[in-house]
Amino acid sequence: MGFPNPNSMGNPNFIRFLVIFILISISMASIDDSSSTHFFPRPLILEYTEKIPTSMMMTESDSEAETELQCTSWRFAVEANNLNPWKNVPAECAGYVREYINGKGYGLDLERASREAAAYARGVEIGSDGLDVWVFDVDETLLSNLPYYAEHGYGLTVFDAVAFDKWVDKAVAPAVEASLKLYEEVLSLGIKVFLLTGRSEQQRNVTVQNLLDVGFKNWEKLILRSSDDHGKPATVYKSQKRNELVNDGYRIIGNSGDQWSDLLGYAMSVRSFKLPNPMYYIA
Repeated sequence: MGFPNPNSMGNPNFIRFLVIFILISISMASIDDSSSTHFFPRPLILEYTEKIPTSMMMTESDSEAETELQCTSWRFAVEANNLNPWKNVPAECAGYVREYINGKGYGLDLERASREAAAYARGVEIGSDGLDVWVFDVDETLLSNLPYYAEHGYGLTVFDAVAFDKWVDKAVAPAVEASLKLYEEVLSLGIKVFLLTGRSEQQRNVTVQNLLDVGFKNWEKLILRSSDDHGKPATVYKSQKRNELVNDGYRIIGNSGDQWSDLLGYAMSVRSFKLPNPMYYIA
């Protein structure tokens, strides 16, 4: 047997290198491939689970915010007359409508409509012949039926004509304060006031009493549905009555109402002012 070459195997540096190499080889061989431990560092790998559907990720507050947005959009469509005829407030918007009516929003919208109408009225050149007139609707325009609608879900339930007539007969509806201010200013400008309502002629006395009790007075004429008018769509009925005024020589310079059927049709006013009402729709 020969001796190792003193220039290689006998070299102390070579021996140390050989020992380290053997130890490393043994250590690496003992590592289980299935182990999560790695001798050498490896790049960080992020693994993502399957994407969670948005509907599952939505929190309760997100759901409430979405409902509020949808109901705000619905109310905007109502006020802009973009909806097809509807019978009652959507169930999911019942709370939204209640909060809107009882909160600041409804009052602010009423005030803005009446304030803009008053500004317009002040800018109209009134004739000296006494033929300039302003037409006002009654329900939800001059008189507020909120006490009745509060007991009927703020429009959530389908309109009950019998129950509503019983409420009207009590003659206790409060005034729409913003409209009362406009009403008084219109009169002070020398503009005649005509009241045009869908109420029945049989309700004349209670309507007059209710109006007087809450501050409305000095109107030129109160027009109600006669027996010949029953069954007519509101737009047709009110257009016919306005047309009679025009034929009598009156100039309708303004019209205020909470329904588009109060304002549209023919013999329309120079300017019309739509008051908010998300509780019911009258064609």
